[in-house]
Amino acid sequence: MVVVVVIAAVLVAAAALMALVRVERGPSMLDRALGLDLLTASLVCAIAIEAVWSRRTETVPILLALSLVGFVGSVVISRFGVRQSGSRPDGAAESGAPAEAGSTDEEEPV
Repeated sequence: MVVVVVIAAVLVAAAALMALVRVERGPSMLDRALGLDLLTASLVCAIAIEAVWSRRTETVPILLALSLVGFVGSVVISRFGVRQSGSRPDGAAESGAPAEAGSTDEEEPV
């Protein structure tokens, strides 16, 4: 069991280190958000490894809360990134009205 825990801890530490590099180097905001999401997942895994090692079940609510915070944070940042880029994933216009097929903003000559 000790070998498995040590290997898991090393892999989680490597993932956290790579996430920190992505947060520091990321050229865009979404790259940094991805790094922070991976860092949150690494933290959840580290707490889970500690819970397995010490055979404690009290940390399960902490794991759930931290996972929920990471998920909601990723969704909020991705929605913010889509709004900043000016495009919507469903192809609708910014006014909220659905985009019509074949419609353009230019008027046709009469």
